[in-house]
Amino acid sequence: MPSLRHALLASVIPRLRKAGDLDSEPLERARVEACHRTLDRSLPTRGTPRFAQRWAVEVADIGFPAHVLTPRLRHVHRTLYYVHGGAFMAPVDAVHVRYATRLADAIGARVVMPDYPLAPEHTWADSHDALVSDAARWADEEGGIVLAGDSAGGGLALAMALSMRDRGLTPATHLVMHAPWVDLTTSTPETREVDAVDPWLFYSKLQAYALWWAGSEADLGRPEVSPALADLAGLPKALMLHGTRDLLHPGCRLLARRGADAGWDLTSIEEPDLIHVYGLLPLIPEARRAFTQVVDFLR
Repeated sequence: MPSLRHALLASVIPRLRKAGDLDSEPLERARVEACHRTLDRSLPTRGTPRFAQRWAVEVADIGFPAHVLTPRLRHVHRTLYYVHGGAFMAPVDAVHVRYATRLADAIGARVVMPDYPLAPEHTWADSHDALVSDAARWADEEGGIVLAGDSAGGGLALAMALSMRDRGLTPATHLVMHAPWVDLTTSTPETREVDAVDPWLFYSKLQAYALWWAGSEADLGRPEVSPALADLAGLPKALMLHGTRDLLHPGCRLLARRGADAGWDLTSIEEPDLIHVYGLLPLIPEARRAFTQVVDFLR
């Protein structure tokens, strides 16, 4: 049964994030584009205690910024390549930085966090090749990479792993996905049913954002966009965590089924009645449990 703190966040977060159904796709596009014109794309570190004292930051240009966070006070022996979520239309959030640095501390890693171009002004094609090449370069370094992400970023991390496999590049040692968005076609019929119980995500917006990212309806099902529909054999050992009060969880179940059929070593942890990306949320016991599960998986 979900904790009281989880129940509180399940009520508060949608209000803070101004969650709601899509009124008009053109109006939503205009709103998002207007927001993008005023975005501060600097790394949001305000949620990470003593960030400046603990982390040195460099910004690599891979066609767009990729933030490289190196701990000042300890040696690193691997890289956490973290791809942020946000429906492909929101930038890196302070929650992503806090989570990624905390996980990197626990596993002895640096963090690479790409700030990829956002929809609707951009599609998957404007960043995919650069992300794959950059991740592969870090995978060739000492200790290799853990490829990780949440929501849209979790799906993008999986799409990157597929391309790294198909191009014969050095793979990630592990793949971690929090409630990944892996089927942008929303072909799983259960998705409409979950729409009634998810307080945060809405089917109408999911459809609009998916089409923005794909660029066209014809591209919604391609592996770079909907990796759950691809051949899943030969991928890195993976862990996926998701709750059932999450509009993306039918797609996660689809990925688990197709991964099992392909012989992929994917561990899927499904938590009843938990909301989207519960593993990244602050101050709830479910997130603490998820963090321990991820660390144990990566050790």
